Amino acid sequence: MFCPACGCPLETNSRFCAKCGSQSAGSPIPITTDNTMEMVLPLNVSGWAIAAGYLGLFAVLVLPAPFALGCGIMAIRDLKKHPTRRGRVRAWLGVVMGGLFTTFLIVGLSVSLVNALSNR
Repeated sequence: MFCPACGCPLETNSRFCAKCGSQSAGSPIPITTDNTMEMVLPLNVSGWAIAAGYLGLFAVLVLPAPFALGCGIMAIRDLKKHPTRRGRVRAWLGVVMGGLFTTFLIVGLSVSLVNALSNR
């Protein structure tokens, strides 16, 4: 349970907050363990991971793929520096999809270049 005045954790059945000293009016605010909203809202998620996730989805269009790969790599580095942040799945989505479709882009451009040079 949390103090309604300052939000600090309260001991079970305590009437006063140890930090701010305010009296809990009747019942303190209960701790919610519902993680469904955390799946929808990007709370405490690396910005790089959010960008990598969306770019990873759009990587199937091939042109955003290198950006998805770059953002995914930056997201993984950011998450290593800040271990409390979340977004590892989004970061890896950017790396995997970006890497896969960047490879398709490079192969496609190489084939086009070879065909253009052979038709000369």
